[in-house]
Amino acid sequence: MSLKQSHRTLSRRVGYNKLPQILPITRRSYAQAAAVQDTKPPVALFGLDGTYASALYTAAIKTSSLESTSKSLAALAEVFKKDTKLSVILSAPTLSPGDKSQIVQELQRHMGSLDKGETVKNFLKTLSDNNRLGILQDVCDKFGILMGAARGEIDLTVTSAGKLDGKTLQRLETAVAKSEYSQGKKLKVVPKINPDIMGGLVVEIGDRTIDLSVSSKIAKMNKLLTDTL
Repeated sequence: MSLKQSHRTLSRRVGYNKLPQILPITRRSYAQAAAVQDTKPPVALFGLDGTYASALYTAAIKTSSLESTSKSLAALAEVFKKDTKLSVILSAPTLSPGDKSQIVQELQRHMGSLDKGETVKNFLKTLSDNNRLGILQDVCDKFGILMGAARGEIDLTVTSAGKLDGKTLQRLETAVAKSEYSQGKKLKVVPKINPDIMGGLVVEIGDRTIDLSVSSKIAKMNKLLTDTL
């Protein structure tokens, strides 16, 4: 059964607003692995998704499958981008074991042969067994943070009102790379779209933000007028 078919079947009996409550983690094989010093993740992450991402990172190192695990999660992240309802479906508290098994199999199909050593396959089973499939999308994001840190990368998030072409993004990357903002690190460009900024750009490098959006300029102008009147 495809993910779309799963949607049609499950959405009829699953309310999208019914999210599962956080339950104690009963399987700790991944969490215990994260404590090993020689396989310690490059940065500390918090939250349940951060805990699982860190544990997966450690497990991948111990099984010499870090790159294949990274590629597998990147493939899953693309699935979430294309299917905006998937995360809500995975969070449904009424998913039966059969439902979860079908969804996991479909996610494995999207990974194809990328999952060397079946590290991610086993991880998906762990999430399924512990009713944690709903955090998978966040785990993919957090794992990306770990990989970026391991590679010495720093995120360059570029938010625009509409999609930017590759040439524009490359010019921005080159300009920031030559500035002090890059901190001498390799940049990882992360384009985002937010119509609310109305135009212009919002550029984030690490913990720094450069707001060149139209909405920001309007807000400043309104404040100036308010203070003057």
